[in-house]
Amino acid sequence: YFLMLVSPNPRSAKKNVVPKDMIVVFDHSGSTSGKKIEQAKEALKFVLNNLREGDLFNVIAYDTHVEAFRPELERYNEKTRKQALGFVEGMYAGGGTNINGALSAARAAYIGGAGATSNTLAGKLYGIPVKGTMAHSWIMAFDDERSSFEKYARIYPEGCVLLIDTYDTLSSGLVNAIAVGLDLKQKGYHGFGVRLDSGDLEYLSKEVRRRLDEAGLEDAIIAASNELDERIINQLVAEKAPIDVWGVGTNLVTARDDPSLTGVYKLKAREENGVFRPTIKVSNNPEKTTDPGIKQVYRFINGNGAPMGDLMALADEPVEPGRPYRFYHPRYAYRYLDVDGYEAIEPLLSLKMKNGRIACELPDLQHIQAGMKKNLQGLDHTYKRIINPHVYKVSLSRALKEMKFRMIEEYSHGRGKA
Repeated sequence: YFLMLVSPNPRSAKKNVVPKDMIVVFDHSGSTSGKKIEQAKEALKFVLNNLREGDLFNVIAYDTHVEAFRPELERYNEKTRKQALGFVEGMYAGGGTNINGALSAARAAYIGGAGATSNTLAGKLYGIPVKGTMAHSWIMAFDDERSSFEKYARIYPEGCVLLIDTYDTLSSGLVNAIAVGLDLKQKGYHGFGVRLDSGDLEYLSKEVRRRLDEAGLEDAIIAASNELDERIINQLVAEKAPIDVWGVGTNLVTARDDPSLTGVYKLKAREENGVFRPTIKVSNNPEKTTDPGIKQVYRFINGNGAPMGDLMALADEPVEPGRPYRFYHPRYAYRYLDVDGYEAIEPLLSLKMKNGRIACELPDLQHIQAGMKKNLQGLDHTYKRIINPHVYKVSLSRALKEMKFRMIEEYSHGRGKA
């Protein structure tokens, strides 16, 4: 939860101690609550106690706002050491910026199929490939665009992707990028590309592709960003925009169309003398009435290996291949679907926790992503349409349906009263 920047490399001196310039950036947002902030503070105190006379240092802390120990680098001595330790001791876990939120978003996006993340800490913690391009601020820090591209290419010659819309995409950014790209190609580097972050992405990507090819940069990639979502990407793909990489951020992480998960978490059964009794929560809103009892979920697979639908059944209810099954609607007892002609039945629930402890071997993130992709690819395309997709059915077995509606009837006629 803190980042230490030291210059020069303190290990470069073999005999004489080299004075250091050190800046510590400390996150004390809500994500550092509990033991985390105390551990981070102790680590920071250790660093401060081991600086030497003549070193220059500063501590910058942030949650919803930024504060610094000093407005500029401070010379290290006994007095400033004690003052800095007091500054650190006064830190507490606040609110605001939440590292855990950023990490969980990167992790979820990767599981969902993203190829990489620009979050370097997520890459370190989870083994997610890290990819990224330059920022507009990098280009604006130089006197001219060409100089910024050349400097960036010297630092990141392999996989160098240049942002070309800071000033003028076609007459400036692309011209300068082509010059730098040809130089990298001549030197034997690979993975060169450009990024579009504004404007008409269809028109610009096609024109950029044409000019890159004409310049001899046929292997150069085109990345696109700028508030992308599934609808924009779908339209660009339909128009055959030659975009190779989609940089999706805000709309993916915030789930703008559906930012919260509507649901209820209720008790399904209670134990009485070693036996579990089903429980139910009844509501005037049918969708909030729960399905009682301990259950198993079975996925019915057709001959092509594609899911046909899921059936929720009681845990002790036999569900075996070889006969047709009636799938009942979870809210409306009169609605059902007869399912036959399936190839296999796959139980989906297995023991993961027992007595508060993990009871299985946890797969790594790459295996989780691979399983997600396999499941998604197995779905018929009608379920994956952006407009008017087919509804994937999750239904009740006959025994579960009868239990549910019997209990609704009982509790609706006074059983719930004291």
